[in-house]
Amino acid sequence: MQSTALTAVRRADELDRLSSETVDLLVVGGGVTGTGVALDAAARGLSVALVEARDLAWGTSRWSSKLAHGGLRYLATGDVGVARESARERHVLMTRTAPHLVRALPQVLPLAPGVGRRQGLTAGIGFGLGDLLRRDAGTSSRVLPGPRLARPGAAARLVPAVARTRLHGAWIAHDGQLVDDARLVVALARTAAGRGARILTRVRATELRADGATLEDALTGTTLTVRARVVVNATGVWAGTVDPSVRLRPSRGTHVVVPAARLGHPAGALMVPVPGSGSRYVFALPTQLGRVVIGLTDEEAPGPVPDVPVATQAEVDFLLATVSALLDRPLVPDDVVGTFAGLRPLVDAAGPGDDTGQVTSDVSRKHLVEVSPATGAVNVLGGKLTTYRAMAEDAVDLAVRHAGLTAGPCWTADLPLVGAPSLVRPTTPAGTPPTSLVARYGTEAPEVLAAAALPGAASAVGQGATTAGHLDITRAEIEWAVTHEGALDADDVLDRRTRVGLVPADRAAVHDVVAELVADTLERL
Repeated sequence: MQSTALTAVRRADELDRLSSETVDLLVVGGGVTGTGVALDAAARGLSVALVEARDLAWGTSRWSSKLAHGGLRYLATGDVGVARESARERHVLMTRTAPHLVRALPQVLPLAPGVGRRQGLTAGIGFGLGDLLRRDAGTSSRVLPGPRLARPGAAARLVPAVARTRLHGAWIAHDGQLVDDARLVVALARTAAGRGARILTRVRATELRADGATLEDALTGTTLTVRARVVVNATGVWAGTVDPSVRLRPSRGTHVVVPAARLGHPAGALMVPVPGSGSRYVFALPTQLGRVVIGLTDEEAPGPVPDVPVATQAEVDFLLATVSALLDRPLVPDDVVGTFAGLRPLVDAAGPGDDTGQVTSDVSRKHLVEVSPATGAVNVLGGKLTTYRAMAEDAVDLAVRHAGLTAGPCWTADLPLVGAPSLVRPTTPAGTPPTSLVARYGTEAPEVLAAAALPGAASAVGQGATTAGHLDITRAEIEWAVTHEGALDADDVLDRRTRVGLVPADRAAVHDVVAELVADTLERL
């Protein structure tokens, strides 16, 4: 085992050595799929390099609803295979690989005006089928309790802002929730690094070939050629810009962010049926840092892929109006403190010139792994965050066969990520770290504090800022992001390591402090 720490120094050293070596597998793309592929391949004993043009979790992987869900919606559309795979991969995350990052979240579907009798009945059947998938996956009810009908008081305790007028009960079901999607990606990357994978951010692949790629270091402008026995294209919605043979049909999922206090600091998620749909819901999801995330939309997103997708006003209005139908006091635009949108890299199954009229909400979330006729690389396309591990396994299986590599079997279903409770770690100083720190770092939480060298490690980064006092991010976490998680600047820390940036006002309030901490830490490396 090597060190799992990702640093600017390690990046520079590994990038320098890469130009004179041949790796078994080169991964292009540093999202959840790419880092999953890198971990899978490295765990099988292959030499691996991963290059990412921007930062870990730069793209779709940081814009999800932060759920590791069992695929209830896919049951409603008849996609039983995807639903079953989702339930099994959720089980792996919650019980073996990342139980410190994924926990059970109660979801409340009120039975009240605004939820028709048919919708309530359909939801109950769906919850029952979803519970069968939970059992099939081997997930204990202690990990994920089964669905139940509850009295109005139980629903109100979980979601205090729910409208109680004529509320005559609720369905309460449980699903998996990530503390943060980007943190899962970072954990995957660091675990892969511990197995010998080279994780290189700010390195763009300008040309893919069957035997490697041409790379450009964004920090220095230097161009280099890397040789690889096989290449995996895991660039998500940008796959078509890397490989002209790829056909994707992106859809945009938009979320709005409101203060948790506005909904009474809910302990569960509110489920609201989308009018006219039997399978879609809008969720109000309690998340870290005192926020509730409301989402999501499913809109066709044709044309060039933007660096950062932007929510439209119509989508924001739709989300607010849909959720407000079941609240005691409707949400208004002034309640919104942030928005974000992500593009799903859906595989376009239609041939050239075909037009099935199928909306993106009905496009399958199945993933596709194939060898590109244009580049000779292995493309891994589609899928979703919960099933990243299965996608990675399929991609590495094909890569090994395609290149004739010698590799062991996949065992990532039993490989804990950094911070997982079952991971054997060096002894850390005694003491009980804050609950929020444990939720983000698991068994590494004491080490995050103990390893800090800058003054005031345990103090909140927003301390003294009148508009950011609610942020429980410590100065030690900023330092850790640079010394262990590969952050190279303040944007990496704010937008992808701590998620402060989801609320622009919070970001502005602590930006200068974070930038100073990052600069001081980089200087000491």
